[in-house]
Amino acid sequence: MAPLFGLVYGYWAAANHRAGGPITTGNVVYGIVIAVIAAAVFYGLWAIAPRLTRELRALAWGSFAGIAFGFLYSLTDASVLRSIGNAAIIGGAVGAATFYRYYTTEDARGRHD
Repeated sequence: MAPLFGLVYGYWAAANHRAGGPITTGNVVYGIVIAVIAAAVFYGLWAIAPRLTRELRALAWGSFAGIAFGFLYSLTDASVLRSIGNAAIIGGAVGAATFYRYYTTEDARGRHD
């Protein structure tokens, strides 16, 4: 899952970064670097998340989604405040959705039904 996420995210970041211009070597390297970093962070969170409480796990996934979205959105030359605002909305929605899922499928000790 992490490599696929990294590839899609890196491609999307490189496409936003070049803003419709020609594909250059620097743009390809930029996409590869972003893909590796995104996949590594995703994998790290995927590995650590099961050991966290449901509240911290939901906060971690919400933060990850908000930061990832905010970075991609900032590459479109949007204002910093607009990037932060949209990232906060996405992060809050993902955090709330994941908390709801964990709260309704786990017992108090974090075990699944």
